[in-house]
Amino acid sequence: MDSLTQLALGAAVGEASIGRQVGNKAILWGAVLGTLPDLDVFIPLGGPVEDFTYHRSFSHSLFVLALLTPLMVWLILKLHPQTREHRGRWALMVYLVFATHVLLDSFTVYGTQIFWPIIMTPQSWSTLFIIDPSYTLPLLVGVIAALVMSRRHHRGHLINTVGLALSTLYLAWSLGAKFYVESVARDSLARQGIEYQRLLSTPAPFNTLLWRFVAMGEDGYFEGYYSFLDGYPEVSGQHHNSRVELLESLAGHWPVARLQWFTHGFYKVSEEEDAVVISDLRMGLEGDYVFRFQVGEMNNPHPRPVTARRMQDGPRNTGRLARVWDRLWDPGVQP
Repeated sequence: MDSLTQLALGAAVGEASIGRQVGNKAILWGAVLGTLPDLDVFIPLGGPVEDFTYHRSFSHSLFVLALLTPLMVWLILKLHPQTREHRGRWALMVYLVFATHVLLDSFTVYGTQIFWPIIMTPQSWSTLFIIDPSYTLPLLVGVIAALVMSRRHHRGHLINTVGLALSTLYLAWSLGAKFYVESVARDSLARQGIEYQRLLSTPAPFNTLLWRFVAMGEDGYFEGYYSFLDGYPEVSGQHHNSRVELLESLAGHWPVARLQWFTHGFYKVSEEEDAVVISDLRMGLEGDYVFRFQVGEMNNPHPRPVTARRMQDGPRNTGRLARVWDRLWDPGVQP
Protein backbone atom coordinates (compact mmCIF):
# COMPACT_ATOMS: atom_id res chain seq x y z
CA MET A 1 0.00 0.00 0.00
CA ASP A 2 1.01 3.63 -0.37
CA SER A 3 3.13 5.32 2.31
CA LEU A 4 0.32 7.56 3.60
CA THR A 5 -1.92 4.56 4.23
CA GLN A 6 0.81 2.65 6.05
CA LEU A 7 1.63 5.70 8.16
CA ALA A 8 -2.05 6.19 9.04
CA LEU A 9 -2.51 2.50 9.85
CA GLY A 10 0.56 2.45 12.07
CA ALA A 11 -0.58 5.59 13.89
CA ALA A 12 -4.11 4.19 14.35
CA VAL A 13 -2.83 0.86 15.67
CA GLY A 14 -0.44 2.69 17.99
CA GLU A 15 -3.26 4.80 19.41
CA ALA A 16 -5.55 1.80 19.83
CA SER A 17 -2.82 -0.23 21.56
CA ILE A 18 -1.32 2.22 24.04
CA GLY A 19 -2.76 5.68 23.40
CA ARG A 20 -4.63 5.83 26.69
CA GLN A 21 -1.44 5.10 28.61
CA VAL A 22 1.15 7.30 26.84
CA GLY A 23 -0.87 9.82 24.84
CA ASN A 24 0.32 11.12 21.48
CA LYS A 25 3.61 9.23 21.77
CA ALA A 26 1.64 6.20 20.64
CA ILE A 27 0.56 7.91 17.43
CA LEU A 28 4.06 9.21 16.73
CA TRP A 29 5.75 5.85 17.19
CA GLY A 30 2.98 4.02 15.37
CA ALA A 31 3.49 6.29 12.35
CA VAL A 32 7.28 5.82 12.43
CA LEU A 33 7.10 2.05 12.79
CA GLY A 34 4.36 1.84 10.16
CA THR A 35 6.78 3.40 7.68
CA LEU A 36 9.92 1.50 8.70
CA PRO A 37 9.51 -1.76 6.70
CA ASP A 38 9.22 0.14 3.42
CA LEU A 39 12.62 1.76 3.85
CA ASP A 40 14.13 -1.32 2.20
CA VAL A 41 13.38 0.45 -1.07
CA PHE A 42 16.51 2.54 -0.42
CA ILE A 43 18.73 -0.56 -0.18
CA PRO A 44 20.46 -1.38 -3.51
CA LEU A 45 20.04 -5.10 -4.11
CA GLY A 46 22.16 -5.59 -7.22
CA GLY A 47 20.12 -4.52 -10.22
CA PRO A 48 16.66 -3.48 -11.45
CA VAL A 49 15.18 -6.99 -11.37
CA GLU A 50 16.72 -7.67 -7.96
CA ASP A 51 15.42 -4.36 -6.57
CA PHE A 52 11.97 -5.15 -7.95
CA THR A 53 11.64 -8.74 -6.81
CA TYR A 54 13.45 -8.63 -3.45
CA HIS A 55 11.49 -5.62 -2.18
CA ARG A 56 9.05 -6.60 0.60
CA SER A 57 11.04 -9.73 1.47
CA PHE A 58 13.21 -9.79 4.62
CA SER A 59 12.00 -6.35 5.70
CA HIS A 60 8.39 -7.58 5.63
CA SER A 61 8.93 -10.95 7.29
CA LEU A 62 6.81 -11.62 10.37
CA PHE A 63 9.80 -13.51 11.79
CA VAL A 64 12.38 -10.79 11.16
CA LEU A 65 10.06 -8.13 12.55
CA ALA A 66 9.48 -10.23 15.67
CA LEU A 67 13.24 -10.21 16.23
CA LEU A 68 13.35 -6.46 15.62
CA THR A 69 10.55 -5.71 18.11
CA PRO A 70 12.67 -5.92 21.33
CA LEU A 71 15.24 -3.55 19.83
CA MET A 72 12.55 -1.00 18.99
CA VAL A 73 11.04 -1.32 22.49
CA TRP A 74 14.49 -0.71 23.98
CA LEU A 75 14.87 2.44 21.83
CA ILE A 76 11.44 3.74 22.78
CA LEU A 77 12.07 3.25 26.51
CA LYS A 78 15.50 4.83 26.15
CA LEU A 79 13.83 7.95 24.76
CA HIS A 80 10.80 7.81 27.06
CA PRO A 81 12.01 6.26 30.34
CA GLN A 82 8.93 7.55 32.18
CA THR A 83 6.85 4.96 30.29
CA ARG A 84 8.83 1.89 31.44
CA GLU A 85 5.84 0.54 33.36
CA HIS A 86 4.15 0.01 30.00
CA ARG A 87 6.95 -2.09 28.52
CA GLY A 88 4.56 -4.97 27.73
CA ARG A 89 2.09 -2.70 25.97
CA TRP A 90 4.90 -1.07 24.01
CA ALA A 91 6.04 -4.50 22.82
CA LEU A 92 2.49 -5.42 21.80
CA MET A 93 2.09 -2.13 19.96
CA VAL A 94 5.37 -2.40 18.08
CA TYR A 95 4.70 -5.89 16.78
CA LEU A 96 1.05 -5.13 15.94
CA VAL A 97 2.15 -2.14 13.84
CA PHE A 98 4.76 -4.26 12.05
CA ALA A 99 2.36 -7.16 11.51
CA THR A 100 -0.55 -5.06 10.25
CA HIS A 101 1.78 -3.29 7.82
CA VAL A 102 2.97 -6.49 6.14
CA LEU A 103 -0.45 -8.15 6.23
CA LEU A 104 -2.04 -5.12 4.59
CA ASP A 105 0.57 -5.28 1.82
CA SER A 106 -0.51 -8.88 1.27
CA PHE A 107 -3.94 -7.60 0.22
CA THR A 108 -2.34 -5.99 -2.86
CA VAL A 109 -1.56 -7.71 -6.15
CA TYR A 110 2.21 -7.92 -5.51
CA GLY A 111 1.88 -9.38 -2.04
CA THR A 112 4.57 -9.79 0.58
CA GLN A 113 7.07 -12.44 1.64
CA ILE A 114 5.61 -12.51 5.16
CA PHE A 115 7.07 -15.96 5.92
CA TRP A 116 10.62 -15.18 4.69
CA PRO A 117 13.01 -17.06 4.85
CA ILE A 118 10.91 -20.21 5.39
CA ILE A 119 8.55 -19.55 2.47
CA MET A 120 9.93 -17.21 -0.19
CA THR A 121 6.81 -16.94 -2.33
CA PRO A 122 4.99 -13.60 -1.81
CA GLN A 123 1.58 -14.02 -0.23
CA SER A 124 -0.93 -12.07 -2.32
CA TRP A 125 -4.71 -11.90 -1.92
CA SER A 126 -5.11 -9.09 -4.47
CA THR A 127 -8.25 -7.49 -3.07
CA LEU A 128 -7.04 -3.87 -2.74
CA PHE A 129 -5.44 -1.45 -5.15
CA ILE A 130 -2.25 0.11 -3.76
CA ILE A 131 -4.14 3.38 -3.16
CA ASP A 132 -7.72 3.14 -1.94
CA PRO A 133 -9.28 6.19 -0.25
CA SER A 134 -12.16 4.12 1.12
CA TYR A 135 -9.67 2.22 3.26
CA THR A 136 -7.40 5.13 4.17
CA LEU A 137 -9.87 7.90 5.04
CA PRO A 138 -11.40 6.24 8.14
CA LEU A 139 -7.88 5.74 9.50
CA LEU A 140 -6.91 9.37 8.90
CA VAL A 141 -10.11 10.68 10.51
CA GLY A 142 -9.56 8.52 13.58
CA VAL A 143 -5.91 9.50 13.99
CA ILE A 144 -6.65 13.22 13.56
CA ALA A 145 -9.47 12.99 16.09
CA ALA A 146 -7.15 11.34 18.61
CA LEU A 147 -4.55 14.06 18.05
CA VAL A 148 -6.80 17.11 18.36
CA MET A 149 -9.48 16.07 20.84
CA SER A 150 -9.02 16.19 24.59
CA ARG A 151 -7.90 12.90 26.08
CA ARG A 152 -9.90 13.47 29.27
CA HIS A 153 -12.97 11.61 28.01
CA HIS A 154 -11.15 9.43 25.46
CA ARG A 155 -13.48 10.52 22.64
CA GLY A 156 -10.63 10.81 20.15
CA HIS A 157 -9.46 7.34 21.16
CA LEU A 158 -12.96 6.00 20.54
CA ILE A 159 -13.18 7.64 17.10
CA ASN A 160 -9.79 6.14 16.25
CA THR A 161 -11.07 2.70 17.22
CA VAL A 162 -14.16 3.19 15.05
CA GLY A 163 -11.93 4.21 12.13
CA LEU A 164 -9.88 1.05 12.53
CA ALA A 165 -13.06 -1.03 12.67
CA LEU A 166 -14.44 0.56 9.49
CA SER A 167 -11.20 0.03 7.58
CA THR A 168 -11.13 -3.61 8.72
CA LEU A 169 -14.72 -4.09 7.57
CA TYR A 170 -13.69 -2.68 4.20
CA LEU A 171 -10.97 -5.33 3.98
CA ALA A 172 -13.59 -7.98 4.69
CA TRP A 173 -15.81 -6.51 1.96
CA SER A 174 -12.91 -6.65 -0.52
CA LEU A 175 -12.42 -10.36 0.17
CA GLY A 176 -16.09 -11.08 -0.37
CA ALA A 177 -16.11 -8.94 -3.53
CA LYS A 178 -13.14 -10.85 -4.96
CA PHE A 179 -14.79 -14.20 -4.27
CA TYR A 180 -17.91 -13.07 -6.12
CA VAL A 181 -16.27 -11.40 -9.13
CA GLU A 182 -13.98 -14.37 -9.73
CA SER A 183 -17.01 -16.65 -9.93
CA VAL A 184 -18.59 -14.17 -12.38
CA ALA A 185 -15.39 -14.12 -14.45
CA ARG A 186 -15.03 -17.88 -14.66
CA ASP A 187 -18.65 -18.34 -15.73
CA SER A 188 -18.42 -15.47 -18.23
CA LEU A 189 -15.18 -16.71 -19.80
CA ALA A 190 -16.65 -20.19 -20.12
CA ARG A 191 -19.74 -18.80 -21.90
CA GLN A 192 -17.48 -16.86 -24.29
CA GLY A 193 -15.39 -19.95 -25.02
CA ILE A 194 -12.19 -18.31 -23.77
CA GLU A 195 -9.66 -20.91 -22.68
CA TYR A 196 -7.01 -20.02 -20.13
CA GLN A 197 -4.44 -21.61 -17.84
CA ARG A 198 -4.53 -19.14 -14.96
CA LEU A 199 -6.74 -16.23 -13.93
CA LEU A 200 -5.84 -13.00 -12.14
CA SER A 201 -8.41 -10.69 -10.58
CA THR A 202 -7.52 -7.34 -9.10
CA PRO A 203 -9.47 -4.18 -8.29
CA ALA A 204 -9.12 -1.22 -10.60
CA PRO A 205 -7.45 1.94 -9.24
CA PHE A 206 -8.91 3.55 -6.11
CA ASN A 207 -11.99 1.31 -5.63
CA THR A 208 -13.32 -2.21 -5.18
CA LEU A 209 -16.40 -1.91 -7.40
CA LEU A 210 -14.60 -2.25 -10.74
CA TRP A 211 -12.36 -5.29 -11.23
CA ARG A 212 -9.79 -6.16 -13.86
CA PHE A 213 -9.08 -9.71 -15.03
CA VAL A 214 -6.16 -11.27 -16.86
CA ALA A 215 -6.73 -14.80 -18.21
CA MET A 216 -3.45 -16.29 -19.46
CA GLY A 217 -3.55 -18.64 -22.45
CA GLU A 218 -0.88 -20.36 -24.52
CA ASP A 219 -0.39 -17.59 -27.09
CA GLY A 220 -1.40 -14.54 -25.08
CA TYR A 221 -3.96 -13.33 -22.61
CA PHE A 222 -7.45 -11.92 -22.30
CA GLU A 223 -7.83 -8.65 -20.39
CA GLY A 224 -11.33 -7.85 -19.20
CA TYR A 225 -13.36 -5.85 -16.71
CA TYR A 226 -16.43 -6.31 -14.59
CA SER A 227 -18.22 -3.68 -12.49
CA PHE A 228 -20.72 -4.28 -9.72
CA LEU A 229 -22.77 -1.61 -11.49
CA ASP A 230 -22.93 -3.48 -14.81
CA GLY A 231 -26.32 -4.96 -14.01
CA TYR A 232 -25.50 -8.36 -15.52
CA PRO A 233 -22.71 -10.91 -14.83
CA GLU A 234 -20.56 -10.60 -17.95
CA VAL A 235 -16.86 -9.75 -18.38
CA SER A 236 -16.04 -7.49 -21.33
CA GLY A 237 -12.56 -7.26 -22.83
CA GLN A 238 -10.25 -8.43 -25.58
CA HIS A 239 -7.38 -10.78 -26.37
CA HIS A 240 -3.74 -9.67 -26.67
CA ASN A 241 -0.75 -11.57 -28.06
CA SER A 242 2.45 -12.38 -26.19
CA ARG A 243 5.69 -13.31 -28.00
CA VAL A 244 6.62 -16.07 -25.55
CA GLU A 245 8.72 -17.79 -28.25
CA LEU A 246 11.30 -15.01 -27.82
CA LEU A 247 12.23 -16.47 -24.44
CA GLU A 248 13.19 -19.92 -25.78
CA SER A 249 16.86 -18.97 -26.16
CA LEU A 250 16.78 -16.99 -22.89
CA ALA A 251 15.44 -19.76 -20.67
CA GLY A 252 18.65 -19.96 -18.60
CA HIS A 253 18.93 -16.20 -18.13
CA TRP A 254 18.42 -15.40 -14.42
CA PRO A 255 16.31 -12.22 -14.89
CA VAL A 256 13.93 -14.15 -17.13
CA ALA A 257 13.47 -16.98 -14.66
CA ARG A 258 13.17 -14.56 -11.76
CA LEU A 259 10.47 -12.46 -13.45
CA GLN A 260 8.55 -15.55 -14.55
CA TRP A 261 8.53 -16.71 -10.92
CA PHE A 262 7.74 -13.34 -9.39
CA THR A 263 4.85 -12.58 -11.76
CA HIS A 264 3.28 -16.02 -11.14
CA GLY A 265 3.19 -16.36 -14.93
CA PHE A 266 1.26 -13.13 -15.54
CA TYR A 267 3.68 -11.49 -17.94
CA LYS A 268 3.81 -10.32 -21.54
CA VAL A 269 6.76 -10.76 -23.91
CA SER A 270 7.29 -8.24 -26.70
CA GLU A 271 9.92 -7.07 -29.17
CA GLU A 272 10.55 -3.33 -29.07
CA GLU A 273 13.24 -1.98 -31.39
CA ASP A 274 15.30 -5.21 -31.14
CA ALA A 275 14.82 -5.34 -27.34
CA VAL A 276 13.12 -8.38 -25.79
CA VAL A 277 10.88 -7.00 -23.05
CA ILE A 278 8.98 -8.67 -20.22
CA SER A 279 6.05 -6.67 -18.85
CA ASP A 280 4.40 -7.49 -15.53
CA LEU A 281 0.67 -7.67 -16.34
CA ARG A 282 -0.43 -7.24 -12.74
CA MET A 283 0.10 -3.48 -12.41
CA GLY A 284 -1.33 -1.19 -15.07
CA LEU A 285 -3.39 -2.05 -18.11
CA GLU A 286 -2.79 -2.96 -21.73
CA GLY A 287 -0.39 -0.49 -23.33
CA ASP A 288 0.58 1.14 -20.05
CA TYR A 289 2.23 -1.34 -17.68
CA VAL A 290 4.25 0.01 -14.77
CA PHE A 291 7.04 -2.58 -14.54
CA ARG A 292 8.80 -3.52 -17.79
CA PHE A 293 12.29 -4.94 -18.20
CA GLN A 294 14.56 -5.61 -21.16
CA VAL A 295 16.05 -9.09 -20.74
CA GLY A 296 17.48 -9.73 -24.22
CA GLU A 297 18.13 -8.31 -27.66
CA MET A 298 17.50 -9.65 -31.12
CA ASN A 299 20.56 -11.40 -32.58
CA ASN A 300 19.81 -13.32 -35.76
CA PRO A 301 18.56 -15.98 -35.66
CA HIS A 302 17.77 -15.99 -31.90
CA PRO A 303 17.65 -13.38 -29.14
CA ARG A 304 20.65 -13.24 -26.84
CA PRO A 305 20.64 -12.34 -23.12
CA VAL A 306 21.67 -8.89 -21.94
CA THR A 307 22.05 -7.25 -18.56
CA ALA A 308 18.51 -6.51 -17.44
CA ARG A 309 17.35 -2.91 -17.36
CA ARG A 310 14.12 -1.19 -16.41
CA MET A 311 12.31 0.25 -19.43
CA GLN A 312 11.59 3.96 -19.07
CA ASP A 313 8.43 4.93 -20.92
CA GLY A 314 8.16 8.58 -19.92
CA PRO A 315 5.19 10.13 -18.09
CA ARG A 316 2.22 7.89 -17.40
CA ASN A 317 -0.96 8.47 -19.39
CA THR A 318 -3.04 9.60 -16.43
CA GLY A 319 -5.88 10.45 -18.79
CA ARG A 320 -6.65 6.73 -18.98
CA LEU A 321 -7.76 6.86 -15.36
CA ALA A 322 -10.79 8.84 -16.53
CA ARG A 323 -11.71 5.96 -18.84
CA VAL A 324 -11.31 3.52 -15.95
CA TRP A 325 -13.79 5.64 -14.00
CA ASP A 326 -16.12 5.67 -17.04
CA ARG A 327 -15.89 1.88 -17.24
CA LEU A 328 -17.17 1.68 -13.66
CA TRP A 329 -20.49 3.07 -14.92
CA ASP A 330 -20.57 1.97 -18.56
CA PRO A 331 -19.75 -1.60 -19.69
CA GLY A 332 -19.34 -0.32 -23.24
CA VAL A 333 -16.14 1.57 -22.31
CA GLN A 334 -12.77 -0.12 -22.68
CA PRO A 335 -10.06 1.54 -20.54
